[in-house]
Amino acid sequence: MQWTERLAHDLLEVSPEAIVVTREDGRIMLANAAARRLFDRETGAFVGEVADVLVPPELRPLTPRVLAYLAGQHPQQRTGQPLSMIHRDGSQFQADVSLSIVHADDGQYLVATIRDANATGADPAQVMLASIVQSSHDAIVTTDLDGMVLSWNPGAERLYGLSAGEMIGRSKDRIIPPDRRPDEAEIREIVAAGGRIDPYHTRRLRRDGEVFTVSMLVSPLTSPEGTTVGVTTITRDISERERAEAKMQAVLDAAPDPLLGFDEADRVVLANTQAERLFGLPRRDLVDLPVEHLLPGGPRGAPVPDAPFGWDGPVALRRDGSLVPVDIALSTARTEDGPITLAGIRDVTERLAALAEQGRLRAEADRQKDEARLQRTQRMESLGQLAGGVAHDFNNLLAVILNYAEFIVEDGADTPFALDAEQILRAGRRGSELTHQLLAFARREVIRPKPLDVNRVVSEVHQMLTRSLGEHITLDLDLADRLPTVVADPGQLEQVLVNLAVNARDAMPSGGVLTIDTGVVHDQVRIRVSDTGTGMPREVMDKAFEPFFTTKPSGEGTGLGLATVYGIVAQAGGTVKLYSEPGLGTTITIMLPASDAEPHAGERARLPRPAARGETVLVAEDEPALREVTTRILRRGGYTVLAASDGVAALQVAADHHGPIDLLLTDVVMPGMLGRVLAERLLRDRPATRVLFMSGYAQPVLTSNGILDPGVHLLEKPFTGTDLLNAVGEQLAPL
Repeated sequence: MQWTERLAHDLLEVSPEAIVVTREDGRIMLANAAARRLFDRETGAFVGEVADVLVPPELRPLTPRVLAYLAGQHPQQRTGQPLSMIHRDGSQFQADVSLSIVHADDGQYLVATIRDANATGADPAQVMLASIVQSSHDAIVTTDLDGMVLSWNPGAERLYGLSAGEMIGRSKDRIIPPDRRPDEAEIREIVAAGGRIDPYHTRRLRRDGEVFTVSMLVSPLTSPEGTTVGVTTITRDISERERAEAKMQAVLDAAPDPLLGFDEADRVVLANTQAERLFGLPRRDLVDLPVEHLLPGGPRGAPVPDAPFGWDGPVALRRDGSLVPVDIALSTARTEDGPITLAGIRDVTERLAALAEQGRLRAEADRQKDEARLQRTQRMESLGQLAGGVAHDFNNLLAVILNYAEFIVEDGADTPFALDAEQILRAGRRGSELTHQLLAFARREVIRPKPLDVNRVVSEVHQMLTRSLGEHITLDLDLADRLPTVVADPGQLEQVLVNLAVNARDAMPSGGVLTIDTGVVHDQVRIRVSDTGTGMPREVMDKAFEPFFTTKPSGEGTGLGLATVYGIVAQAGGTVKLYSEPGLGTTITIMLPASDAEPHAGERARLPRPAARGETVLVAEDEPALREVTTRILRRGGYTVLAASDGVAALQVAADHHGPIDLLLTDVVMPGMLGRVLAERLLRDRPATRVLFMSGYAQPVLTSNGILDPGVHLLEKPFTGTDLLNAVGEQLAPL
């Protein structure tokens, strides 16, 4: 095998693209390493096999299609042809196939470059290349229909030894031996009629008179209007060495990636059309250049400063001075003139740009998420402030309503009025529950966190839910062993489970299964509530935790259930996630931080309320009706009551009172002076006085976590007379 043939073979082997060459009979004569990898075949595979092995059975036979393509009129290159192909294991894949024709003495060869259309990193913009006129090794000449030369490329100058200036505008007969001129006239007539000759052998003359044999392709030269105005000929010297080099160059130019060959002195000795396009230089200018002029970091890819995209790999230097990030694959071919290093070069600009764009899009998505999270936080804070104000005033009114209704029930027992008052009490309690839900989702609720055994809380709720969900709902528990404790308000955690269970029940009107399971995930305790109900579409899921959003008919839902769950869990330092699909049910997953504290043993038994002994209670409440009803309850309970409308008035009442004041009962939020400030000032003069706060919005006496400040005792509004007397009795009990 001559060195040019070995070089051509090695060029095919180093190419990153799969290349398969077939003969006219459809049999494969060559398949490079990339092709064997693509089709999962061993070295030496394919050679001698029919091209049918490349495609699925339903597309066979393939050989007649190859023959038809070779025999018919076709372009030198045809790119981007889709075709289903088959791996060794029988799996199919969609390929983009580019075809090129290589002509040799022993016939035509079909060169197919194959790309997996679904392969990661594939460059869909790359297509099979056609040699451009100015850089072609072939002589490309155009004449008018009378044989006058219109263009004369550098290949023609090299082939005939005549410059373009010597030939353009003159008759082509100068390079045609006299005995071949009649043939040339006949060819022009065929082309003028729209025909083409593809290819044929003839003889030509060089400047010095040497006659040599060439292979020619002849085709019409057409105007923009489609009229034949001349003849285009592509001529190639088919002497032995020239023929071998032309075959090698055809293979090079068929490669979809730039290819360079350089010798032991690191000077370029060969280049393909894609290399011309990459570097912006014609092939004649590339040859004999030091490779460092084209690859500044050397062919092995040392990093260079100012590389685009922050690329730390090899770069190519274009004619205009710009740097192009590239990947380089190297191989060495042994030739008669010494070893040649072959470099397959791939421009990765688009890949890096795509990665940069992906990074930008991720950053933009993260920014939008952060903005949405901030907006959600701000909206929740605004709603929390609104809920706090509403809760303060509303709870004052509810306290008045509930207690006057209790007066009616107590004083008018067994009368129609008492029955009516019971209805008022029920409505008032419902209003109180809604107020607490508002405060819970806004994280303004008073919480009393304790180390809890989650399994115990779930079991206690299970007993209650078993009675209330209905027989059409099956309630299953799956509790993990040895769960760590969590720190949370037991009442609020029960409220979370009840809210989720009620939502699940409503999603299963025809019955179903509700499952509550627990577990540990990365130092967090997981509570998961799943149902087999109707599920939620995406647009409902996106709004599920928003306050007042509900899909239930008017009057059947407040839209606070999941909002309350979210607020309670967030206040406990946890997270809530929702997964749902229409028709497949819904799963709510709660994650709470694990604790190593011992679980709380449960509430101590409440001691009997001590009887009043005439102790003096100073009541500070800015709502007149509530102040009056509070005073009335305390006096009926046996206490001496001093009343004031605000903090300033309370201090004045205390100053005017010469006896002891055993207890200060003060609202937390009052105009002019908060209850906390009133308590501090009163205790300066009366340190023995005990303090009990009352409020429907206790934020001023809570820590940032919603927990009561140390030593603070709070009676939450709305309260009943019994609640009030129990709280006052406990505060006045002997220490």
